[in-house]
Amino acid sequence: MISDISNTAGKVDLAFLYITGMSVVLLVLITSFMVYSLVRYNVKRNPRAEQTEGNVATEIILTIIPVILVLVMFYLGWTNFSYLRNAPKDAMPVTVKGMMWSWHFEYENGKQNDVLNVPVGKPVELVLTSADVIHSLYIPAFRIKEDAVPGMKTHLWFQANELGSYDIFCTEYCGTGHSHMLSKVVVMAQDAFDEWYASSGPAGKENKGLQLLQDKGCLGCHTVDGTKKIGPTFKGIFGRKETVITEGKEHEIIVDEAFLRKAVLQPGADLVKGYPKIMPKMPVTPQELDAIVSALKDLK
Repeated sequence: MISDISNTAGKVDLAFLYITGMSVVLLVLITSFMVYSLVRYNVKRNPRAEQTEGNVATEIILTIIPVILVLVMFYLGWTNFSYLRNAPKDAMPVTVKGMMWSWHFEYENGKQNDVLNVPVGKPVELVLTSADVIHSLYIPAFRIKEDAVPGMKTHLWFQANELGSYDIFCTEYCGTGHSHMLSKVVVMAQDAFDEWYASSGPAGKENKGLQLLQDKGCLGCHTVDGTKKIGPTFKGIFGRKETVITEGKEHEIIVDEAFLRKAVLQPGADLVKGYPKIMPKMPVTPQELDAIVSALKDLK
């Protein structure tokens, strides 16, 4: 069944069903011919070997038919690829950054989120890049996938036709947290999206800081409830004694505001012992940094 959940799903489904259908037909024909040959030319029916001459008409047919099948396959693949690579001029751009191990989405007005919110019935162009290694953004419901590569920009576009929430995965193995690199596409009615898009987010420095930690993907490696992940938990981090490695030397510190600011602006300069040096550098404004540090200080 061909899906119309997005503009891309039906096109990919059609190509997939064509290739699958042709494969099934060829499997049946070839298997049937093999069985027929085993019976027809069994040694009991043909005790003496005979020379079988070729058949020009059969050879022509068996050449032309596969060529036609492959050309149709090429046509479907090329037209779909061209369609998927060229976004409409009125498509809404969203910058997507992949990082170990979360997705970060930023809109034209500066709004950021760790979930991709889009309006129904409107084309959306994703501009992808990566902060560390190669990731691959995959939205199975829409049948689309594109790599996010460090140091370059790749492009992908779609138009969602049905309201709802759809999974986002990373399909390029990117380290120990790869299986947790999950997000959602939330397809909203146009008026609901406009309201969300124009909103400034939660009020209050603490709430804003927590929201920034989520939007910038920090909670992909850290937690706020005390459990350990790839990075140290944020719960009770302010004033906690930690052993850190600075320029190859271990020493103990008490986590203060200066340490938190440095950890955001210069990740890995003072590495907490026992954790890998994988944190990417995230661009933050002075106001965002103040809100993040304030939220971390209050996470008791």
